[in-house]
Amino acid sequence: MQPSAPRYDERLTAPRAWWAITALAAASGGLVTFPLGTLPALGGVVVAGVLAVALVSSYGSARIRVVAGSLVAGDARIPLTALGKPEVLDAEEARAWRSYKADPRAFMLLRSYVPTAVRIEITDPADPTPYVYLSTRDPEALAAALAA
Repeated sequence: MQPSAPRYDERLTAPRAWWAITALAAASGGLVTFPLGTLPALGGVVVAGVLAVALVSSYGSARIRVVAGSLVAGDARIPLTALGKPEVLDAEEARAWRSYKADPRAFMLLRSYVPTAVRIEITDPADPTPYVYLSTRDPEALAAALAA
């Protein structure tokens, strides 16, 4: 394996139901502008559809990667040397760490539609962030990539 090849790569894409909702948003844009005429209704469909697709696409474009000695999660890039042992969280434990166990100083890349997660302690004493919480569909594979 090349040193720059990702050991783990996941995109937290939005669920299919959200794409159906974008179609409904486009239709509602057309219905709202329908009293103004056919052409404005078509414009309302296009504008509402483009906005809804852009919103869902941007929210579902978050990536988690382990590459070149770093964990890249969203906009954060953390060297693997600054990370402790990863903890795989099942759905119930992940929900607890998203809510009442959460530390406001933690870095969290969470998606409500992904039930499982990984929590990794930050071992760098100069970093005030206590841990990283990452929603992931395959927490065992992410933990294995971080431990390797």
